[in-house]
Amino acid sequence: MKALHIILTSLVVVSCARATDTTNQSATNDTIEVSNKPIADPTYVGEIIAPQGYERVTIEDTTSFAYYLRRLPLKPLGTPVYTCYGDVSGLTDCAYAVIDGIDTGTEDIQQCADAVIRLRAEWLYAHKRYDDIAFHFTNGWLCDYKHWAEGNRVSIKGNHTSWYQAAQRDYSYPTFRKYLNMVFNYAGTLSLSKELKFVDLRDMEIGDVFIIGGSPGHAIIVIDVAETPDKHDKAFVVAESYMPAQDIHILKNSGHNDKPWFFVNDFLEMQGCNFPTYWYSTDCLKRF
Repeated sequence: MKALHIILTSLVVVSCARATDTTNQSATNDTIEVSNKPIADPTYVGEIIAPQGYERVTIEDTTSFAYYLRRLPLKPLGTPVYTCYGDVSGLTDCAYAVIDGIDTGTEDIQQCADAVIRLRAEWLYAHKRYDDIAFHFTNGWLCDYKHWAEGNRVSIKGNHTSWYQAAQRDYSYPTFRKYLNMVFNYAGTLSLSKELKFVDLRDMEIGDVFIIGGSPGHAIIVIDVAETPDKHDKAFVVAESYMPAQDIHILKNSGHNDKPWFFVNDFLEMQGCNFPTYWYSTDCLKRF
């Protein structure tokens, strides 16, 4: 549960809870990403070896969210997952790799849905799409970055949330991070799930999110996709944060030799999406 500095009377703070008993990148042309290139220690998501018989889906738009996620840098394999408190997370054994360059912060606020929000917002900010950076609080109020950057701050009185002028115009990255921390405090799986649209598991794309909104709830984001030449099956890589807030990490599939790839047909056959840290029904995939 997130520790809030201000309590809203009707604001339910939603964070993720364990469901199973387990303890701005430089762009290059996507065509250089050879899916079967033998890389022992990948430096970014797109260098992770694709499963035999699968080829990565083509990304032609190098400004897209999908491209941003595929280019996320990785810390060396074997790097532990650390929490916001600086200790090793109990989920380290579930992690294939840790995302580099995305800080966790020192507060317990960048949990599961917040990590998804962070990745989406970082991509939008990198492309100066400031008008598109906006997320709802759990009480339904929309907190947009443009208001924040123009010097407005959030006033919360009981169940009433509003803007007030308090600072100078500032679109700097430190101010952007302060905006995100405000969102992390008052948004969660419940609010994020309402912002996303359902998508069929078979139609999965990079950037889609497995999400259950509620308390408990959880969110896991798809950061890469490969498919068979006949498009009969898709393999995909996912990333998450957790509680307490911790490094965004890629999950490994214990059913496939601890590789980071999961398979749509496997989930359809078992009628559920079984990740090391959470189980979803097959209708829990959503899209921005």
